[in-house]
Amino acid sequence: MKSRRPHCWPSAIVALGLLLWRTAFGAEAELWLTSPEETSRFEKQTPSLTFTSPPETQPTIEVDEGRTFQTIEGFGFCLTGGSAQHLVRMSPGARSVVLKELFSNEGNGIGASYLRVTIGASDLNDHAYSYDDLPSGQTDPRLLKFSLDPDRTEVIPVLKEILAIHPTLKILASPWSPPTWMKTNHDFKGGSLDPKFYDCYANYFVKYVQGMKAEGIPIDAVTVQNEPLHPGNNPSMLMLAPEQAGFIKHFLGPAFHNAGISTRIILYDHNADRPDYPISILNDPEARKFVDGSAFHLYRGRIEALSQVHDAYPEKNLYFTEQWVGAPGNLRTDLDWHVKTLIIGATRNWCRTVLEWNLASNPELTPHTDRGGCTQCLGAITIDGDKVIRNPAYYIIAHASKFVLPGSVRVASNELEPLPNVAFKTPAGKKVLIVVNAGQGSQTFDIRWNGQCCRSTLKEAAVGTYVW
Repeated sequence: MKSRRPHCWPSAIVALGLLLWRTAFGAEAELWLTSPEETSRFEKQTPSLTFTSPPETQPTIEVDEGRTFQTIEGFGFCLTGGSAQHLVRMSPGARSVVLKELFSNEGNGIGASYLRVTIGASDLNDHAYSYDDLPSGQTDPRLLKFSLDPDRTEVIPVLKEILAIHPTLKILASPWSPPTWMKTNHDFKGGSLDPKFYDCYANYFVKYVQGMKAEGIPIDAVTVQNEPLHPGNNPSMLMLAPEQAGFIKHFLGPAFHNAGISTRIILYDHNADRPDYPISILNDPEARKFVDGSAFHLYRGRIEALSQVHDAYPEKNLYFTEQWVGAPGNLRTDLDWHVKTLIIGATRNWCRTVLEWNLASNPELTPHTDRGGCTQCLGAITIDGDKVIRNPAYYIIAHASKFVLPGSVRVASNELEPLPNVAFKTPAGKKVLIVVNAGQGSQTFDIRWNGQCCRSTLKEAAVGTYVW
């Protein structure tokens, strides 16, 4: 009998040729779109876009994966005590569904991969507290009464449920205030850290990190003080740069080292109008050796100021750790500004994270503390019983978090008006391009990659995430 194998070679060669042709010339890009004018809400568009060789008659965004910048650690939210409270009050089934949507990449999940939590209370708790609260006039320098009990009912259970969904999720922890007996004014609002308690407060951080680890909750990093130049909130504390430098180099850094704690120490955690604050601490070599990097918010200043810190100390990391959306929220304007300024602007200025404040609110925007607690902070989601409403911050983060996985690297793309954009390469080798139409009217443009182009159009104020 004659062999039939020779007759198989032509079809195999054709199939191989088609595969090589599609790899080189026919790559397809998914488009995930949020377009307020079209009421599209983070929806995958069909059909996919195909890279070919059209005439380049349109403005062009060129993605160059050969030029790389910082590694991305994640995109996500801030889990306040109030956020945890709303989640815990849902039925178990409804809570499981919404947490999987927020922290899983499967199905409709948006894959948030980084969380900021509070060490003690923030202003989005129903009252201010620490982990060592005492009657007036008492102190506890040995921290014998330290306890995580205030977080065991809501925050810790929610974190455990989230980590069961996303075990590699990273957690940043930030304090709003130490225990009042450590402060100069003996009040949760304002005041400064009493120098005689610097050593004690460093051990307070140690006990917190060790206690959370014992609960199965690893703390990847801490900032030393939330908004250290804003002592007007409840809780809050003023901590000037020389004070933070001295606390880190003489107390917190050595305390972590002596306890064998690998949790990273991050500076500042406040607005972009004061890049001099972290730079002044990094100028101190004794403090700098304990510091991983600096964190920023953007209630004042310009996002471009963050690059001043990178340029001064390029070996130190940058993080964007908080930005609120005010109630009632406006998808068109909030999406445009936050994506352009933070998802794109913060990462173009070397940030490894972008986090929105806060994860969840209720329709009444409670709880919050008195004497300065935020009364208009809209969550990424609103929880009303078991009903969930997705707000602007949800879509802002989703456009990055679902696709730009931890370990992704920012790659070069040209800045193009009126189409701010940023590009990444994922650990699996996929390319992700996030574009916002910040101009007036629809914008048609080409995306050029590997010598090929695909064409797309975004309506005014729309955001597109392109994945190929």
